[in-house]
Amino acid sequence: MPDVNRELADFLRRARAAVDPERAGLPADTRIRRVPGLRREEVALLASVSTDYYTRLEQGRRITPSASVLEGIARALDLDAAGRTHLGHLTGTPLTGISHPPAVQRVRPGLHQFLDALDAQPAFVLGRRTDVLASNRLARALLTDFNRLPAPERNYARWVLTSDEAREVFVDWEDQARAAVESLRLELGDASGDPATLALVDELRDLSPHFARWWSEHRVYQRTFGTKRLRHAVAGELTISYESFGLPGDPGQTLFVYTAEAGTTSRQAMDLLASWIATPSH
Repeated sequence: MPDVNRELADFLRRARAAVDPERAGLPADTRIRRVPGLRREEVALLASVSTDYYTRLEQGRRITPSASVLEGIARALDLDAAGRTHLGHLTGTPLTGISHPPAVQRVRPGLHQFLDALDAQPAFVLGRRTDVLASNRLARALLTDFNRLPAPERNYARWVLTSDEAREVFVDWEDQARAAVESLRLELGDASGDPATLALVDELRDLSPHFARWWSEHRVYQRTFGTKRLRHAVAGELTISYESFGLPGDPGQTLFVYTAEAGTTSRQAMDLLASWIATPSH
C-alpha cells in the first residue's frame, strides 16, 4: 500500500475519533459506543457515501475520490481549514478552505495591531465582496475614512463606483473602477449562492451605469499587485505600488499594503501625508 494511502487512512481514522457524536446531527442511537468518535457507517451517512466505500478509504485502498465526495467527508468529520487542506494534499484533490464561512466578518486583534504599526504605509483589509474590514490611519487619510461610513457602505467596490470622492482620488479612476467590478465578478464565481454578494451586485447595477456595463462583459480580474495613480488634496499627486496578501488563518480576507519608492516625489508626498495626520489637529 503506498505511503500516501496509509497516511490518508490514518488521518481519516484519527479525525473520525475526534468528532463528538452528540454534535454531529445523527439520528438517535441507543447502542453503546466502544470507541471514541463516530462509527464508520455514521461518517458514511453524513457524507452521503456507502459504508463500504468509506471503509475502503480508511483501509488505504487505491481509490481516487471525487471533490464532491471529499467535501462530504470533510463536512462529516467537521474538518477545519487546515484539516481540509491536508485532506486535499493526501488525495491530490484541492478543497476550498471552509465550505461555510462565518456570516459576520471580523479582523482578529493581532491584525489590527499590525495595521496600526504600519504608520508609514497605507494598509487595509478587504473581506468577502470587497467589504472593508479594517484600515490604518494613513489609508483612511489617503482614500477615505471608511470608519465614518455607515456599516452597509463600508465596501471598496461600492465606494469606488458610487462616490465622487473616489473619482477625485484616483487619477486612473476608470481603470480602478473596472478592476473592482472584475474582481467582484471573479469572487461571485466562488460565492454564487451568497445572498449578501448578490444583493450588492443588484444594488450596484441600480447605482452605477458603469457597473452595469462592465458587469455584463463578464471579465474577471484578480488583484495581486500593481500600481495606482492618486491625487490628494494635501499630498498632491503620487504613484503608489500595492501588494496583496491572503490571510491563511482567515479565509476570504486579504491585506493590501500601499508603498511608494524611496527617494521619489511620491514617497515625499506619502511622508507629508503621514506627518499631516500626526499633528494634534488631525
